[in-house]
Amino acid sequence: MLKYGSIELYLQFIGNIKNMRIALVTDGIFPYVIGGMQKHSYYLCKYLTRLGVEVDLYHTNMSKFDIQKLELFTEEEKSKINSIVINFPQLNKVPGHYLRASYRYSLEIFKVFKNRPPVDFIYCKGFAGWKLAQEKTENKLDIPLAINFHGYEMFQPPPNFRSRIEQYLLFRGPVKYICNAANYVISYGAKIDDVILSIPVSKSKIISIPTGIEESWVNQKIRPTEAVKRFLFIGRYERRKGIQELSAAIEKLKSSNVEFHFIGPIPKEKQLKDTRVKYYGSISNQEEIRSIVQTTDVLVCPSYSEGMPNVIMEAMASGLAVIATNVGAVNLLVGADNGYLMELSELHQLEQILERINNLDALSIDKMKKNSVEKIKQQFLWTNIARIHLDFFQKAIENGHQKINKYKLNAE
Repeated sequence: MLKYGSIELYLQFIGNIKNMRIALVTDGIFPYVIGGMQKHSYYLCKYLTRLGVEVDLYHTNMSKFDIQKLELFTEEEKSKINSIVINFPQLNKVPGHYLRASYRYSLEIFKVFKNRPPVDFIYCKGFAGWKLAQEKTENKLDIPLAINFHGYEMFQPPPNFRSRIEQYLLFRGPVKYICNAANYVISYGAKIDDVILSIPVSKSKIISIPTGIEESWVNQKIRPTEAVKRFLFIGRYERRKGIQELSAAIEKLKSSNVEFHFIGPIPKEKQLKDTRVKYYGSISNQEEIRSIVQTTDVLVCPSYSEGMPNVIMEAMASGLAVIATNVGAVNLLVGADNGYLMELSELHQLEQILERINNLDALSIDKMKKNSVEKIKQQFLWTNIARIHLDFFQKAIENGHQKINKYKLNAE
């Protein structure tokens, strides 16, 4: 929560942002494109408009929903959104196709951007801001620009040799170029700061702002832990998510007093034939996901690389303990008070960790669950995170091209 010192200063702050207009440049927002970056973009847009900011939203559609309706925004929120829909290029799937398509997408965004009314600030997500960053390097863009690659996974430890080759040959060069062209590079904090510094990016450019979750996710009545402990995994079948390690650990686990629930598109041939395991497949309905999450006890997130996962925050807000690897900004969310934080070198011990949690008494697990909810309520609600963003935008606009040296968010 921001410390303004007095109500007068707070009202002055709100007055200064009434006429603020920003460009939010994305490769999609939830639910039109599914992913952590897209969900962050959706919430950022939603809560900025609630604070009176006008948002030029550059996005695309990869779903069955009618993007013109902006279904998940209220009428009041939509009155502050200028929705600019750009088709994402579809190229032949040969090596590097995603990067080429992303650059073309950024070109189409810039063609529209340069002919629209001016904005005060540009906030770009990933490669969608590529061309805008390029314009920055040629001194043709006289507007503060921030870039956010969220987990910066291409600079985190890869899960296998193939991922390492893709990171080095394809992604690292463009990401380094874009980050150094921007005025500011957004970080979630914790280990993400170190990842960005390793790119390398000047420390003075890095702005650390955590992500958040809607208050509606907060579960006021936590489900008591029962004799059968229920573990949960949410995610797609992707190597960096550590699902192979989790499946191997489940096969080795002898206890019959456990259940494992998987939400996400797990291929049939990769599913375990085990009566203790249930696969739900892909679910897009948030209420359905929430109802499943709230029937479980412990989220397992054994990823090799992450930013600040929405699935962990949603699980914590729902009243779950968490087992996760200490990557990205995960250690801001998970600790000994609400779960178990593993180092990557400990992933082979996942079976023992699951066994350890399973052997805990119900009261100990319930305490972890309550701590999860309290941590979310105190530190990671979007009502507060949006104000932190606005504080940063305001300072960046006031400083123009000058960097906010050693910028510290006055938050708690």
